[in-house]
Amino acid sequence: MNIGIIGAGHIGSALAERLTGLGHVVHIANSRGPDTLKDVAQKTGAQPVTAEEAARHGDILVVTIPLKNIPDLPNNLFADVAADVPIIDTSNYYPLLRDGHIPELETGDLTESEWVQRHLGRKVVKVFNNIYADHIRTKGLPQGTAGRIALPVASDDAQAKQKVMALVEELGFDAVDDGSLHESWRQQPGTPAYGADLPADQLRALFEKLGPARSEAQHAEYLANHAKLEREMAKKNQG
Repeated sequence: MNIGIIGAGHIGSALAERLTGLGHVVHIANSRGPDTLKDVAQKTGAQPVTAEEAARHGDILVVTIPLKNIPDLPNNLFADVAADVPIIDTSNYYPLLRDGHIPELETGDLTESEWVQRHLGRKVVKVFNNIYADHIRTKGLPQGTAGRIALPVASDDAQAKQKVMALVEELGFDAVDDGSLHESWRQQPGTPAYGADLPADQLRALFEKLGPARSEAQHAEYLANHAKLEREMAKKNQG
């Protein structure tokens, strides 16, 4: 397949490396232009392009940029992209470390990817947000291997979700259906699924325990967990 990746940070670069290794043609873009991606191209085998070119040349597209930068993407970025092309969103909300406070995400009414979907004007598929980039690169295993990591996949577009779940399986992870985007809170930062590298049976059991609808108590608990995690990360960075 042709796969377009918009964002050349940790997740984007890890995906580019794995996908080219699987024989896919990857076009990768960042906000600073193709000339700044020579090192990424050399390391991953991906072709540096503009964001517009990455969007036009993908059978699957990946948007993996800081959440705060989503509104800055060109308004017509996906204008020429066919409606059946899945758009993957990997974003996470980091209000203390990176994104600043986004009031719509503080109330619990919207999940992160619902917010992204509104800004992009296209249905998105949420995945690759709850696993460390290095684990994407190094921990994929053949199907049926004991201890294979499962990744949650959520979307309001059932057909796009199935295409993305197949890609997740190809990368060496079990794809677990996390329902609609409104249910994707279960894979966001601060939740038990975030960064846990759970196998499929445990991940499904966790989602069943959590339920589909986020309660006020759950929202408060997971916001607090995430704030604690951000403070620990900030302290570690300063050290």
